Amino acid sequence: MSVFVHPRGLCESSDVGEGTRVWAFAHVMDGATVGPGCNIGDHAFVESGARLGANVTVKNGVFLWRGVTVEDDVFLGPGCVFTNDRRPRAWIKQAAGEEVATTVRRGATIGANATVVAPRVVGPYAFVAAGAVVVRDVGAHELVAGSPAKRIGWVCECGERLNEQLVCECGHRYRRIGEYAGLARWDEPHR
Repeated sequence: MSVFVHPRGLCESSDVGEGTRVWAFAHVMDGATVGPGCNIGDHAFVESGARLGANVTVKNGVFLWRGVTVEDDVFLGPGCVFTNDRRPRAWIKQAAGEEVATTVRRGATIGANATVVAPRVVGPYAFVAAGAVVVRDVGAHELVAGSPAKRIGWVCECGERLNEQLVCECGHRYRRIGEYAGLARWDEPHR
C-alpha cells in the first residue's frame, strides 16, 4: 500500500504514511507530517509544521496551520478552522516558531465549520459541535456547542451521548476526573 495523491492534488511532504489519500486540490506542504491511513479531502491545506497522526479524516476545506497537532483517529469536519496567531495583523509577519499551538487529542471530533482559537487542547474523544467557537480547552469526552462553546453534555468513545449517570447505550461507563479534565472510563463495556 502506498500514498495516493489525486492528479490534481499536491503533496510536497516526504513524511506521509502508507495508505494516506490526498484528494483533488488538496495541498500538503513540505515539512508537514501526515501519519498512515489518513484521508485528506478536496481543498484541504496542511502547512509545514502541522502534524497529523494515524487514521485522521480531514474533510473538504480544512486548513491546518503550523503549530496544529492532530493525534490518531481524529475526525475534522468540513470547513473547520484552526488559528495559530493570537494577535494577527497584516503588517506584522509572524516568524516560524512564534505560532501558538493547538492539540486535538486521540479520537476527538471537530464538527463542520467549527473554529478552534489557539492555543487550545481538545481532549480525547471530545466532540465539538458544528459551528462551535472554541475559546477554552475542551476536556476528555466533553460535548461542546455554541459561540463561545460551552459544555452541553458528554460523549462516549463510540460517539453517542452519555446519560446523566455517564453511561452509554453501548455499555461503557465513565467517571469525572476533574472540572476541566473531563471523563475517564472506569470499566469495560457490558455486553
